[in-house]
Amino acid sequence: MQAVCRKATENDIDTLVDLIAGYAEKGIMLPRSRDMLKRHIHTFVVAEVGGEVVGCGSLTQLGADLVEIRSLGISEGYKGLGIGSKLVDQLIHEAKEQNIPKVMALTYEVNFFEKNGFSVVNKEIFPEKVWTDCIHCAKQHCCDEIAVLRTLN
Repeated sequence: MQAVCRKATENDIDTLVDLIAGYAEKGIMLPRSRDMLKRHIHTFVVAEVGGEVVGCGSLTQLGADLVEIRSLGISEGYKGLGIGSKLVDQLIHEAKEQNIPKVMALTYEVNFFEKNGFSVVNKEIFPEKVWTDCIHCAKQHCCDEIAVLRTLN
């Protein structure tokens, strides 16, 4: 089962809405509306297996030297096959192309990110994140996500 990563297109929006909604319903990912996805489709990559989109992730700029991996998810039945790592590799490649040296994420999957070269850090070192997204989150004052960071060469 070979996964191929590519830039997302508007044709992927329905699949992205469904994939992200599944995670959001479990409280482990922020929901993304169809309108938001349409406006930010250029920030998304998808993973395909046999022409079917089975994973996604996006890269959002938070500052001149910092981007965040967001909305990283894999369809049921495709987890544990290395597809998430392929998506992270693609997003890291994009950060390097943009000359952005730091990539962060907020996650419940610390082991996954550590296997992909990230280290756990104090989330308070990211005021850009706190002021752009966290103020809109229901868990703002009781956040249980772990911040991870990877510094690129």
